[in-house]
Amino acid sequence: MKLSIITVTYNSERTLRDTMESILSQTFQDFEYIIVDGASKDATLDIIREYEPRFQGKMRYVSEPDKGIYDAMNKGFAMATGDVIGILNSDDFFTSDDVLLAVVDGFAGEYVDAVYADIHYVNTDDLTKCVRYYSSSVFRPWMMRFGMIPAHPSFYCRKAVYDQYGSFDTTYRIAADFEILLRLIFIHRIRTRYVKKDFVTMRLGGASTTGYGSWSLIMKEHLQIMKRHGVVTNRFLLSLRYIYKLFEFL
Repeated sequence: MKLSIITVTYNSERTLRDTMESILSQTFQDFEYIIVDGASKDATLDIIREYEPRFQGKMRYVSEPDKGIYDAMNKGFAMATGDVIGILNSDDFFTSDDVLLAVVDGFAGEYVDAVYADIHYVNTDDLTKCVRYYSSSVFRPWMMRFGMIPAHPSFYCRKAVYDQYGSFDTTYRIAADFEILLRLIFIHRIRTRYVKKDFVTMRLGGASTTGYGSWSLIMKEHLQIMKRHGVVTNRFLLSLRYIYKLFEFL
């Protein structure tokens, strides 16, 4: 099984080395690494070119303007040639050197379309201290009515599934990851498996984790997505997931 790992970058010079080092350290090596850069203005491209030889032909990249992170991710999907596709953001890194091996093991045995696992968050000033642990172990498809999803950075899905059901809907600014998981898991009922492992270390401060404005936009887009797909919910039900998030921090 060949894996395609996609990283989207834009002015990522401060964090990209950690991302790339964590990929190079993986014990499972049957992968391709795709970087989609949004025409960065800092040293991101210099770092990409510096690391390219270390991937020994497994890395491809493109640098050009895009229409946002989800548009860039879709470009990566179109470039992918692996059996399974996963995303590792440019300010994140794999938690251990056997993550990709765990991904492949997750697809072994009874046929599944996708696997997902756990992630944890850290502050940028201390990458060793977990400040929030996001476990996907409790996730069940019915929980999507409450806006809950498995940890998307841990989600690895067969390319054939994306070819059949489509990639990210770029009409959503901040919740396209929720929409694609709702579409795949809740609407089309793809077969998934939970892997009990911490896949990704994420720095706090992403687009979906900062400020009331982000929270308000997420709520607005979640309601639009639910209505579009005919899923019955409301603001109160969607707000309940924030109570659960408090327990993750505790």
